[in-house]
Amino acid sequence: MNRQTIRARAIALYDRFTHEHLDRRAFMAELVALAGSAAGANALLTSIAADPARAALTAPDDKRLVIRKGPYALPGHDGEMKGYFASPRVKGKKLPAVMVIHENRGLNAHIEDVARRLALDGFFVCAPDFLSIKGGTPPDEDHARALIAELHYPDVVAQAIGTLARLKKLDNTNGKAGLIGFCWGGALVDRVLIAPDSPADAGVSYYGMAPSPEDAPKLRAPLLMHLAGNDSRVNATATPWAEALKRAGKPAEAYTYPGVDHAFNNDSSAARYNKAAADLAWDRTIAFLKKYLAE
Repeated sequence: MNRQTIRARAIALYDRFTHEHLDRRAFMAELVALAGSAAGANALLTSIAADPARAALTAPDDKRLVIRKGPYALPGHDGEMKGYFASPRVKGKKLPAVMVIHENRGLNAHIEDVARRLALDGFFVCAPDFLSIKGGTPPDEDHARALIAELHYPDVVAQAIGTLARLKKLDNTNGKAGLIGFCWGGALVDRVLIAPDSPADAGVSYYGMAPSPEDAPKLRAPLLMHLAGNDSRVNATATPWAEALKRAGKPAEAYTYPGVDHAFNNDSSAARYNKAAADLAWDRTIAFLKKYLAE
């Protein structure tokens, strides 16, 4: 078995572990068998797993940005939400707002980096921590995934809708708000856009499990979808969803990036990240958000 085949099988195995709740002991046993040794399995895991501590593309203290991390009130919901806020350091200009929805690892350093990138492109950005009700995102990502699985999904959708409504009413925003999500967050983007009370003006979904094609007529705002060519798990739902949206005449665009893996945008995962696909998807994302939120 060549290195490329081992890598592909390891990624598929890791996706079963992170998205289908494969037991960790069983996961490691299969990974050891695949790699040929415990040391080889650990090296393989290091290359395919995301490491939010890896160097960010933007500096956390970038002087071009105004950054805040802390709670925000969400009327109609119990307690407060925690979030990460970033905006360009400009005065007197009302900005389009974007909500960034994290993966099933929670609000981590990588998602904060994504928020800063969006802010540098001219948006007021809020990245909520949807684990706020659980005390916030824990440092251990396995624990974060377990907590994500415990969330009551209708409540999560309501929190996302409430956050968008709040962003549209801020004094420094232009009254428009969109959202962008990755993996678990990408799936949430679709659910928010089909909610009857959704205030979203546009949404971008990166490799998120899609709703039933029967829900296509419910789409309430333009949608941009980014899909990984090797991601058969997500594409089994996303491809029929995209086709149904087209048949329904909805303002939706879907791009599949051949030969790349799930989470290809996540530069904190060395084996999954594909710079060419990530850059192209990002350029399309910024153009899409500016079209519907800034123009």
